[in-house]
Amino acid sequence: MGKRRATKLSDQLRQAIDGSGLTRYRIAKDVGMNESALGKFYNGERGLSTKMLDRLGEYLGLEIVQRRRPKQSKKGA
Repeated sequence: MGKRRATKLSDQLRQAIDGSGLTRYRIAKDVGMNESALGKFYNGERGLSTKMLDRLGEYLGLEIVQRRRPKQSKKGA
């Protein structure tokens, strides 16, 4: 069996936008951002500030769930 590739957070946000049943225009207006900025993020042309990511995630009812702990690097190794 192959190793399962983790879905990027940006892909998960795009899926949540698609699954919301709302237009990107409506989402952008409701979270207080420029529709063009949301469109460029959606199309992978640019990122969003942490402030806008927070607003978008809250608006869409998202939360981050950590499934496993990241490996700790060994000091002095």
